[in-house]
Amino acid sequence: MPPSDKKKILFVQYSQTGQLTRIIESVSRPLIDSGHYDVKVLNISPLKPYSYPWPFLEFFDVFPECIYLDPPELEPFQLDPHERFDLIIIGYQVWFLAPALPIIGFVKSHIAQTILKDTPVITLIGCRNMWAMAQDTMKGLLEQAGAHLLDNVVLVDQGSSLASFVTTPRWLLTGKKDAFWGFPQAGVGEADIDKACRFGLAIDEALQANSEKQHQAILGGLRAVQAEVSHIKSEKIGYRSFRIWGKLVRKVGKPGDTRRKPILLIYLVFLITMIITVVPVNMVLKRLLYPFRKKQYLEMKHHYELPSGSGSERLDLFKCRK
Repeated sequence: MPPSDKKKILFVQYSQTGQLTRIIESVSRPLIDSGHYDVKVLNISPLKPYSYPWPFLEFFDVFPECIYLDPPELEPFQLDPHERFDLIIIGYQVWFLAPALPIIGFVKSHIAQTILKDTPVITLIGCRNMWAMAQDTMKGLLEQAGAHLLDNVVLVDQGSSLASFVTTPRWLLTGKKDAFWGFPQAGVGEADIDKACRFGLAIDEALQANSEKQHQAILGGLRAVQAEVSHIKSEKIGYRSFRIWGKLVRKVGKPGDTRRKPILLIYLVFLITMIITVVPVNMVLKRLLYPFRKKQYLEMKHHYELPSGSGSERLDLFKCRK
């Protein structure tokens, strides 16, 4: 295929720990190996880098800006604003129930607004297990930019919700992700990252058939996303809380202002109290009420799994070579 005829794919990512980079590499490998595409990877870099490991109060200090989508200053993009892409894949982490701030900065930038318009987009999330509110936010931003969201892929941390509630903060705050005291290793499992190459294979097939031009999902049947209703309900409670407290913290000062610290500490106590009281009660109520609200829960699950869905009927068609 002559170079001028190759379809152009842009991967956009910000990876604080390096995990998302590995996920992007797994998805992009089949597309690069095929030789059919001009594949470009854009790494987003904040002008003031976010620490990793993350100091405790510095970690909590970003939540008001996350929930109110205040974009940080970014290093200039190595990207031509006039370049057009056949597909853009945006990989992002979730910070405080919102897309990570560097990705917010990208999507809100003038260059992104230009290249996203009328362009098919796939979102690719690597996170703990609460991503629904963040994806709702991303959908809204993409819609404002005039992009066409084809699919959403979500890879979540290994282990139970309780386990990841311990392992994920430990990883971010100390840099340690190894298994300990019976807890599993933090982050998305290695096997899940390796198997993410199936999405690259399916994208390859779809682009060769020009399916992306139909503005419909191309990753259906590949277990792209699995929504958990109890998590979503907990997210909605947390989201409202973040909005209220975030507004208060932003009024006190800008990020890094020492005057924010007392309020952040008070909120931290409130948040922990809510997590150990309201969230468990919500999960128990969900189980008790499920027989009576089964239809409502299934509708909610279906809504948040759109557009790709949780079906697995095509998994055998896209197996990666070892």
